[in-house]
Amino acid sequence: MKMVKLGKIVENLDNKRIPLNDAERKAKTVKKLYPYVGANNIVDYIDEYIFDEQILCVAEDGGSWGLCEKCANIYNGKTWVNNHAHVLRSNGKADLNFLRFFLNYSDLNKYITGTTRGKLTRSKLDNIDVPLPPIEEQIQIATVLSKAENLIAKRKESIELLDEFVKSTFLEMFGDPVRNERGWEKKKLVELGSLDRGVSKNRPRNAPELLGGIYPLIQTGDVTNAGLYIKNYSQTYSELGLNQSKMWKKGTLCITIAANIARTGILDFDACFPDSVVGFVSNSQKVNSIYIHFLFGFIQQILEKNAPQAAQKNINLEILRSLKIPKPDIEAQNQFAEIVNKVEVLKEIYQKSLEELEN
Repeated sequence: MKMVKLGKIVENLDNKRIPLNDAERKAKTVKKLYPYVGANNIVDYIDEYIFDEQILCVAEDGGSWGLCEKCANIYNGKTWVNNHAHVLRSNGKADLNFLRFFLNYSDLNKYITGTTRGKLTRSKLDNIDVPLPPIEEQIQIATVLSKAENLIAKRKESIELLDEFVKSTFLEMFGDPVRNERGWEKKKLVELGSLDRGVSKNRPRNAPELLGGIYPLIQTGDVTNAGLYIKNYSQTYSELGLNQSKMWKKGTLCITIAANIARTGILDFDACFPDSVVGFVSNSQKVNSIYIHFLFGFIQQILEKNAPQAAQKNINLEILRSLKIPKPDIEAQNQFAEIVNKVEVLKEIYQKSLEELEN
């Protein structure tokens, strides 16, 4: 397949761009009729336009040009573009949608200048090498990728809607736990199960001799990025690490007390964790860990805001032990947990579909 310089297969319309300062933009913003486009996407809507056609906008500065990082967008019809995005029009040699996908899925960093703020200059833009199949193949490729892109967006939307459904179900069943308008009896967290921190007795938790064994080690990032269930880990403990730590059972609720404060996740396997994570093992007659996980979603920002400030914000075991939370009937908690687990099955199906489409 032949390689062609981008500047040879499009017409550049940068000379038609007009930047607006805040006052100028405000004066044109009454009815908000047309997109006002900046480096990465639509910044605002204003009442006038410069372009009235299909154009491909590529971030000139302040963008992200790495592999699979979005730097290009297509706009159709009436649009105003400022001086932070290059504007390209088709000259009949290339399909703009094909070029959009090529630019967004390529690593263009070798064309970027500047250190503190990257910039894709006009000359560098023109010299981007593009593998160019015949126009019919370009359109076919872009059509297939557009369909996949639409399905990806729908899968992401479905996952977001499921998350919103769970949150709204929690509020419907239990009310806002911060205001506790339902008047549920409040109990200390420590009264509802055992609460203890991961152990790092004598050495720093990341000392080399503690790592690299067969025992899963859950760290704060693993909890923060997990969602409801912690299913992955990026580090392991050796026998020595295990000896100065503790193996927590599957089903333990992990609570972070440093870095990302008061984030929670439930272990999907036996694992160790350091002293930056606290383990909560619920008394199943009193509380369901799934209820506690979602409750923390409502109080996390409060705990983080009120956390003591040392080298970095953190909470300690005593704060969690004294934390009082609403305790609805265990039957209602278990009913909520059943709903959540059914939603998790659906989310897993959608997530696998999403990964396949992205691949």
